[in-house]
Amino acid sequence: MEAVQNGDDEALEFLIHKYRNFVRAKARSYFLIGADREDIVQEGMIGLYKSIRDYRQDRLTSFKAFAELCVTRQIITAIKTATRQKHIPLNSYVSLDKPIYDEDSDRTLLDVLSTHRVTDPEEVVIHQEEFDDIELKLSELLSDFERQVLTLYLDGRSYQEIAVDLERHVKSVDNALQRVKRKLEKYLAFRNVMV
Repeated sequence: MEAVQNGDDEALEFLIHKYRNFVRAKARSYFLIGADREDIVQEGMIGLYKSIRDYRQDRLTSFKAFAELCVTRQIITAIKTATRQKHIPLNSYVSLDKPIYDEDSDRTLLDVLSTHRVTDPEEVVIHQEEFDDIELKLSELLSDFERQVLTLYLDGRSYQEIAVDLERHVKSVDNALQRVKRKLEKYLAFRNVMV
């Protein structure tokens, strides 16, 4: 440990490599909305680096215990930061360049968004009927839980708030929204084929 704190890069690499699996194991028990598993592992590795940098041997604790504390704190801090309301636009964005129906589709959301307002009464009625049709079909396609999650999400609630309201895990809320998205994409693709 002294060698690392005296600037020995090889000793630093050795410690990072030695505790890498330990960090991965700690990261497995956490979930971060809008991130993949490697993002959580990276946060844990930052915590490991901080523990190496800040560890003092004159304290009555082992390095492993100190590292575990630093890794856990770093991961939890990242999760809390990501779940704050001010980060919702970053965590739940929808790319305008993403294909609408599937990855092979050339049509994107940006193509669908029109720049002009519909002022023709006939078009307004037709669009409203299409919207009502989609809404009716969604009520048939979605489970009660999926409908509840979607309604709360459209009201601007965060995944955590929805999870608390419905007394479920955040991961089940995320899974429900993913299912809603897939069902809606399939229905819209089918609907466009029928038109």
